[in-house]
Amino acid sequence: MNSKDNTTRNIVLILMIVVAAAFRLLAFKYKELSNFNPVGAIAIFGGVYFADKWKSYVTVLLALFGTDIILNYFYFHKLTLWYSGAQWTYLAFILMILVGSLIKKVNVLNVVLASVASVLIHWLLTDLPGTLYPHTLAGYRTSLVNAIPFEYNMIYGNLVFGFILFGGFELAKTKYSSLRSKKQLAL
Repeated sequence: MNSKDNTTRNIVLILMIVVAAAFRLLAFKYKELSNFNPVGAIAIFGGVYFADKWKSYVTVLLALFGTDIILNYFYFHKLTLWYSGAQWTYLAFILMILVGSLIKKVNVLNVVLASVASVLIHWLLTDLPGTLYPHTLAGYRTSLVNAIPFEYNMIYGNLVFGFILFGGFELAKTKYSSLRSKKQLAL
């Protein structure tokens, strides 16, 4: 794979992630879509496909950060760059990207397992006691229980958007050799 092909592959990956991230903004208008969004799928997808793993972290975290700024503006009518508990959210997404980077063969089972693992990571980290619940074990338990409907939405979002992202990219790779990795081109 020459550098032009690698650049093309990276641009396509970035564009897919940015377009998918835009769907996250629908939750503002449609509250029932809360957590039914592509962010988990984006994290796994980026972790799998970027040859230079640092690019997956930068791209995914910037997409998350950018949509966070927009959503916070929609909700609070002011520019908010960081919010209470953001460190746990971003740590969860760093770990989700790591989960994606562990996938060596893209298939339905691996993507489903990574999607479930990502939801568990998100659930356990982002629901650490913050401003809504006491900083106790009971507060954490209450937070986890109250988050279950949102985590269901997240697993559905991971699966639907994962199908679109992974399926779309795998299909595109069959048609455009410039999207294949060095290893796939060597076969």
